[in-house]
Amino acid sequence: MDISTLDSERLYNSFVSGAQEVIKNKNSLNEINVFPVADGDTGSNLSSTMHAIILEAKISGSVKETMNSIADAALTGARGNSGIIIAQYINGIFLSLMDDETITIPSFAETVKNAVPYAYQAISNPVEGTIITVIREWADAVYSHKDLSASFTELFSKSLITANKSLEATTSRLKVLQDSKVVDSGAKGFVYFLQGFAAFLRTGKLDLEVSGESEDLSFNEELIHSQGEIRHRYCTEALLSADAIDLEALKAELALYGDSLIVAGNNRKARIHIHANAPEQIFQVLRKKGIILQQKADDMIRQNESAFDRKYDIALITDSIADVPQAILDCYQVHMLPLNLNFDNTSYLDKVTMTPELFYPLLEEAVEYPKSSQPNPIVVEKYLETVLSHYDKVIIVTVAKEQSGTNSVFRNAVSKKLREGKKIAVIDSKRNSGAEGLLVMKAAEMIAAAAPFDEIVATIERLRDRTNIFVSVNNLKYMVRSGRLSKVSGLAAMSINLKPVVSIDAEGKGSIAEKAFSEKGNEKKLFRLLEKINTQEKLSRYAIVHANNPEKAEAYRKRSVTLLGKEPEYIMNISTIVGMSAGVGTVAISYMCEEE
Repeated sequence: MDISTLDSERLYNSFVSGAQEVIKNKNSLNEINVFPVADGDTGSNLSSTMHAIILEAKISGSVKETMNSIADAALTGARGNSGIIIAQYINGIFLSLMDDETITIPSFAETVKNAVPYAYQAISNPVEGTIITVIREWADAVYSHKDLSASFTELFSKSLITANKSLEATTSRLKVLQDSKVVDSGAKGFVYFLQGFAAFLRTGKLDLEVSGESEDLSFNEELIHSQGEIRHRYCTEALLSADAIDLEALKAELALYGDSLIVAGNNRKARIHIHANAPEQIFQVLRKKGIILQQKADDMIRQNESAFDRKYDIALITDSIADVPQAILDCYQVHMLPLNLNFDNTSYLDKVTMTPELFYPLLEEAVEYPKSSQPNPIVVEKYLETVLSHYDKVIIVTVAKEQSGTNSVFRNAVSKKLREGKKIAVIDSKRNSGAEGLLVMKAAEMIAAAAPFDEIVATIERLRDRTNIFVSVNNLKYMVRSGRLSKVSGLAAMSINLKPVVSIDAEGKGSIAEKAFSEKGNEKKLFRLLEKINTQEKLSRYAIVHANNPEKAEAYRKRSVTLLGKEPEYIMNISTIVGMSAGVGTVAISYMCEEE
């Protein structure tokens, strides 16, 4: 079609067509993702960003209003380094656009060129030879051809030649791309977007469904590349809302916590992306700036291992309720999905964006007591899809379904994602905390020993009945505040100074194993229970977990070693979700009795 102007409908449809083209090529973009980190998710992140445009953007009465809707949708749905850069570029297009009824070729050229600085300003340290370079060089090409093109089709045809040359050149411009013999995946995603945009302008047709066929945009790339060094573990993102956000000041403050920093948006809404080793610190800064609407922290080390450095052919997934040290998770490449902790009107990620060290002091100040929630089904589906893209066999060990809906969410996700040739088992541990952690550890060891899939599943399901936990609860106020214990029952119990030893029954529900009326009596009864179990069934391993009480945990370790004749597998601070109910100061001993 010989289109020389864009109205609201044409503008919207062009963006949707571009978004669809990116989504079609998601997997190929994931395969060549090596910059800034080889975590294999650029395609997924760009796809998520583009889905937001398709689902949230609306056609309005003017092109400026329509562009505002597209920009807002892109910013809200932006994911990953490249997704946020594109979202900020789209935001720059909106901010640079005039209030005219239609967009002409000259005004379009002026707008896309003037939007480039917005994308650069959002990036803390722009790296040339990546997506930002291709955006700039394409925009320059559009501007240079604006007076020589009779239609948008002609304009895009000419400027896409430059975009493709710029994309191909990324391989030689950046050493990590040259070593891996690939083009920049984010830049390639942007060129796919341009191709889709141009396709609608050329044909006037918009496919309502995304086909599985992809455009050929190959540069003889070799899709095998090395792991490389990951200096900051978590790809951390947030969407912040406030009345007056100073983007530059926020960028300067956050720069202290990591690299690959991007702060995009405006004075009302900001999308933050940063690679960091301590995501919880990022969110402690942001919670003082406004309302955190969204947050994400992907483990890039585990993503990289899954894509390029798998130790085993079976993936093991668990949830953050399982208290097992990060060192063990790393040793066996165990995947951990954090549950949600709703606190101060924000949903944090257990153990990742909210840690015990931060949580318990804040807990004492909380006006409204925090609540936990199972992971979002869509998040679990995407998480599982990512793992299944690298593994044919997956074992999932979850917290007791009697205590959380996490097991059901995983089962539902499996039913949607199970494909031919894939083998997946979802195991209800019927336990939590350290007891679930010991089961995860056992499963990891069996995978490392190359035990058969079905044998691992059968063993864990059998051992869950021989694995449990004894929790020393010295203050019932936390159970009352969290709703685990009714206020009437809790106040009555506290009035007589009840200090129970809590355990878990055969179905996975919490139960009182012993009652005591002093801290000393509580400890005495807990170790009496432990001694009885050891005498009858012989403990094979145990672990000690605590809620910010390392001193008491150490005292329990010494007493356990004397009683059992062996050191614990580990001692660690418990999940913030478990600690929220058990309370600050709680110490627990989990154990496993394996068959001889």
